[in-house]
Amino acid sequence: MHEGPVWRVVRVVDAGFPGFYRVICQDHVAEFSDLSADQRRRGMDLVVTVEQVLRDLLRPTKINLASLGNVVPHLHWHVIARFDWDSHFPQPVWGLAQRAVDPPPEQRLSVSLAALDVRMTAVLGALAAPED
Repeated sequence: MHEGPVWRVVRVVDAGFPGFYRVICQDHVAEFSDLSADQRRRGMDLVVTVEQVLRDLLRPTKINLASLGNVVPHLHWHVIARFDWDSHFPQPVWGLAQRAVDPPPEQRLSVSLAALDVRMTAVLGALAAPED
């Protein structure tokens, strides 16, 4: 999807939540404050860009942003498109399912995952910075 020396962006393969991305710090740091100001700005630029592409293409009910790292202390952001029809909404994706979803989530999206990946890659590529 996108990879630079400081940050990479990947789509998480999760059938229940097809609009799920991670913005991952390449260095093994545990906390956001471990980064330089420029690295923090770049990371947030990537998070905002992923969020905006998801909003533009998928029109989700909400975008969830999370940076937990309680189990794996490696800095990364979860950027997750949420829909009022998803199995866990309005609960967190890590909570208990609230309902079964039929047809499957991927079939309910306004664009295919392939089209989403193409757009995400193009937009992230245009955002390329010398340090990433």
